[in-house]
Amino acid sequence: MNTNKSKKIDMTRGPIMRNVFLFAIPIVIGNILQQLYTTVDTLVIGNFGGSTSLAAVGTSSQPVEVLLCVFLGIGTGVSILISQYAGAQNEEKIKDTAATAISFVFLCGIPVTVLGWIYAPYILEFMGVPEDTWTAALYYTRFVFLGTLGNIGYNMNAGILRGLGDSKASLWFLVVACITNIILDIYLVAGLRMDVVGAAIATSVAMFVSWITSILYIRKKFPELSFTFLPRRIVGEEMSRIIRIGLPIGLNNSLFSFGHVALQTMVNAQGSTFMAGHSVAGRITGLSNIAITGMSSAATTFAGQNFGAKNYRRLKEGHLRIPLVSGLITLAFGLFFINIRMPILRFFNKEDMVLMYASRYVVVTLMGQWMYAVFNGVSCIIQGTGRVKYTTIINLMMLWVVRVPVAYLITQYYDGTWVMLCFPASFFFGMMCMLAYYVFSKRWHELMALAREEEKSIQQADVELKYM
Repeated sequence: MNTNKSKKIDMTRGPIMRNVFLFAIPIVIGNILQQLYTTVDTLVIGNFGGSTSLAAVGTSSQPVEVLLCVFLGIGTGVSILISQYAGAQNEEKIKDTAATAISFVFLCGIPVTVLGWIYAPYILEFMGVPEDTWTAALYYTRFVFLGTLGNIGYNMNAGILRGLGDSKASLWFLVVACITNIILDIYLVAGLRMDVVGAAIATSVAMFVSWITSILYIRKKFPELSFTFLPRRIVGEEMSRIIRIGLPIGLNNSLFSFGHVALQTMVNAQGSTFMAGHSVAGRITGLSNIAITGMSSAATTFAGQNFGAKNYRRLKEGHLRIPLVSGLITLAFGLFFINIRMPILRFFNKEDMVLMYASRYVVVTLMGQWMYAVFNGVSCIIQGTGRVKYTTIINLMMLWVVRVPVAYLITQYYDGTWVMLCFPASFFFGMMCMLAYYVFSKRWHELMALAREEEKSIQQADVELKYM
C-alpha cells in the first residue's frame, strides 16, 4: 500500500532495534495512558469511595477479561495476518482481512455484552466475592460489560494498524480515551458521588469514544481499505485464517484470565483488606509492565513482516535480540518502581495494613517480571511466523501446571498473603520453555537453515563483487 508510508514502519529493512523501538515507543506511551486510565479509577474511588469500593473494582476486572480475551486474541490473529500480507505486499488480502475484522467486532461484541450482564452475578459468586463487596462489584462488572463492543472494536482496529506498521495512531486513540475517562471519573465519582457505577460508566464511554476515533482515522488515512462503521462483508477464506491463528491465542488468553479469576478467589479469601492491597499493587506492577506489550507487539510485527517477505536472515538476527532487550528494560523498570513504591501506594490508600500488603506484592512480583518479558518476546516471535500451538500449550501449562497449583499450596500450607510468589515461579517456567523452542523445534531449525543459506548467498555475492 502506498498511502501514508511515512507513518508506517517497514520491519524488513533498516536497523532492527531502531525499528523495534520506533514501533514500540508509541505503544509504551499508550500503555502508560492505559495504566493512567485504570489508575484514575483506583485513585478517585480510593479517595471518594473507600477500601470496600476499591476492592470491588480490583476483583471485578478479572471476569471482564475472561470473556474479552478470546476476541482480543482473535484481534492479535488479525494483526499477524495483516503483517504477513504487508510483508508480502499483498494489498487485496489486507483489504479482505480488514473487512472481515469489522464484521467480527459486531459478531463478538454484542453477544458478549448481553452474556456479561446476565452472568455477572454467577461469575462473582464463583469468585467468592465477600458480602461487603458484592453489590459494588456487581454494579461495576455489569456496567463495564456495556463497553464491550467499543473495547473489542478499538483493539481490533489497533491490531490492523500495528500489522500495517503504524503504531503511533493507537497512542492518539488512547489519549482521547484517557482524557474522556478522567473527565467522566471526576464528574461522576468525585462530583455526583456515583461510586463504582460512575467509574464503570466512565470506562465504557471512553472505550466507545476511542473505537469511533480509530474508525475515523483509518477511513481518512487508509482510504484504500474501504473501512466502514458497520459490517458489510465477510471473506470466508480470511475468516478461516483469522480463527485458525487467533482462536488458539484467544482461548489461551481467556483460560489464562480464567486462571487469574481462580487466583483472585484465593486473594479474596484473605479478606477485603488484602484485596484492596492487591488492587493498589496492580497499579504499580502494571506500570512496570509497560515495555512488555510494546516490545512484544513490535516482535510480532517484526516476525510477521519478515516471515511474509521470506527474509529469514533478518528473522534470525532479531529472534533473540528483541526478547532479551525487552527483559533488560523490564528489569530496569521493575527495580525503579520497587524503590519508589511507597510514595505511589500512599496516593491510593492510607491504611497501614493495605499499604503493607501492597508493598509486599509489588516487590515479589516485580523481581521476576523480566522473565515474563523474555518469555512473551519469544512467544510473539514464534506467533508472528503463524505458529501458535506451542505458545498456547506453554501459556496454559505456565498457568495451570505452575501458577495456580503453587498459589493453592501457599494459601493452604503457608501464609495466603504470600500468594504472589506463584508469579515468579511461573515466569521462570515459561521463559525456559520458550527458549527451549529455539533449541529443539524442527521447524525453527528449518527457518534458521534458510537464514544461513541466505547469509552465505549474500557473502558469496559480496566476494564476487569484490573481485569483479
